[in-house]
Amino acid sequence: NLWLLHSGTDPDYFSPLEVAWSMHTLLGGATNESIDDHLDKLGFRNPIPAGETRTGFLFTNQDRQIKLVNIDLFGSKTLIPFSVFVPVPNDAGDARFALTPFRYSESAITDYHDLASLRAALERMPCCATDAKGTTEADPLNVIIIGTLGDIGTAMVRRGYRRELRDTDLAQALFGRRPDVVLRKEAQAGAPSTTLRAWLAPIRFNGSWVYLAQCGRPIGGRFAHHDAASPALHGDVDEARNFLIQDMMYSGGLEQLGFVYGVGAAPPANPRATLNGASYYTNGLRAVMFFATRPLNFTNVQILDWVPYLEQRKTGAREEQGDAGE
Repeated sequence: NLWLLHSGTDPDYFSPLEVAWSMHTLLGGATNESIDDHLDKLGFRNPIPAGETRTGFLFTNQDRQIKLVNIDLFGSKTLIPFSVFVPVPNDAGDARFALTPFRYSESAITDYHDLASLRAALERMPCCATDAKGTTEADPLNVIIIGTLGDIGTAMVRRGYRRELRDTDLAQALFGRRPDVVLRKEAQAGAPSTTLRAWLAPIRFNGSWVYLAQCGRPIGGRFAHHDAASPALHGDVDEARNFLIQDMMYSGGLEQLGFVYGVGAAPPANPRATLNGASYYTNGLRAVMFFATRPLNFTNVQILDWVPYLEQRKTGAREEQGDAGE
């Protein structure tokens, strides 16, 4: 027998009766019971006996236009994982939510095949995004993501990150364009939490895509107002970067982790400013995360022998990076 792991598809999935309750009416009586029975029968039933086929609905959170669906089938000493991209039926088609990956011409891409040359290329990437005109620095580019779209997307979905582009994201530009994808992980009750804006870079590593990304949180974190028109970046961007790393450690898809220079150090006593007047400080490092097909665990993650950030104390790292940036 195999079992479909519902939370692998969406950690915040809805049970059939939970969906049914949302359709209840006051004093509905028999009608409410009929709704319960109908939705309960539609839900996917575990297990899947050997040699048989099972169908049913799994109620997940909304996505726009294209949805990445992770499937984890679990059995005795067995896990069959795969992912599919499916169109969202009857979607109105807001172009901002289209999952049409930006593509460079082959002549514009440099493909690296060894870690040393890749590291050098990553450290040459821009430190920060800019405004649309390219004249004013925006948020720091403190994360590199490497892998296939399916493996990266699967890891993000398993940890509760969903595509959500807001008007404020359009102010950030890199390589002459707005972010290719924006992911957000919301906290309880819809409170704002981690934001990840990513741009496809004009390089590849052994055929895998390389994304240059910003990771940050708003001032106030989970206590910030979720309806703020233009949330200000919290100053400790390294904390947001490190939280993302830890999240991806639990995703089951992180294969390698390393740190490189490239952002430039900005100590708390001399922070940098971003577009909306917020300031931030950083040790200047980028986290480089390589993704592979799950399932992986903590013992599978290889720590690259690049900048030894994990071996340094936080204060010591800031001092050392500050010296390196001078």
